[in-house]
Amino acid sequence: MQSHLDTAAAERLGRLCADDRENRIVPAPALTGMERIEARFHGEAYALHRHDTYAIGVTLNGVQAFRYRGRMRYSRPGQVIVIHPDELHDGGAGTEEGLRYRMLYLEPSLLLDCLGAGGSSLPFVRNPVLTDEALCATLLSALGPLDQTLDELFLDDFVTQLARSLAGHAGQPPKPLGRPALRAAHLARDYLEVNAERLVRSGELEAVTGLDRYALSRHFHAVFSTSPHRFLVMRRLQRARRLIETGEPLAEIAVATGFTDQSHLNRQFKKAYGMTPGRWAALVRPSSLAVAPG
Repeated sequence: MQSHLDTAAAERLGRLCADDRENRIVPAPALTGMERIEARFHGEAYALHRHDTYAIGVTLNGVQAFRYRGRMRYSRPGQVIVIHPDELHDGGAGTEEGLRYRMLYLEPSLLLDCLGAGGSSLPFVRNPVLTDEALCATLLSALGPLDQTLDELFLDDFVTQLARSLAGHAGQPPKPLGRPALRAAHLARDYLEVNAERLVRSGELEAVTGLDRYALSRHFHAVFSTSPHRFLVMRRLQRARRLIETGEPLAEIAVATGFTDQSHLNRQFKKAYGMTPGRWAALVRPSSLAVAPG
């Protein structure tokens, strides 16, 4: 499929498309509420899994094949992938050529903040593969090169453009949410963020939000498209990934991030990322990726 990128985006995409048959994942320096990676794979890359962030990226080389909402999907160079939080999916190379892509993992709270205080639900884009040259250019401005420093003003504008694009592709206005639901969900989220590495009990969240546990669970899911429990687990796993990149032993990482033991970490990690922590450790390269011209 021929992409229809504007000239600047096409040139940027061309610089990123060098062929490399080595399987690996290269993470960018962490940003608040946002993770960026480049991945290169042959064959199956990820088993079925789900995470509580948006996964939004650009296919750079090859065909990206993945199951999503009961169907096989295919993304070709220059196309954009949008996966909604907590939606089950897998992924891998759709041809022998292999696959190269860059992906942004965006916490829903950033989009909610950008959509304003009026109280809207998250935009749901039904078609996970988009041909949109403006959205592709917006994504590449933050995804390449990965070692580029992104200042706050740039990120503010980037998230604003991204939110506008996602809302447009959602095709319908987000469902309004009541202020009590928004307030309770945000209070719970902030509390879980601070206390992610210990056992948090339902009564604590009831005390913090003033809601019973079942009402809170409904409101939390309506706002963030995931449950309080999965949000807590994902914060632990995010820290585990950062520690894996530094070479810490997995058994020590499990304890440091609030898991019962290494096997508990392994199970939760594969559910969230579609691979074991050991495979992630083998794929990750801690140094920044230098993008060669041409």
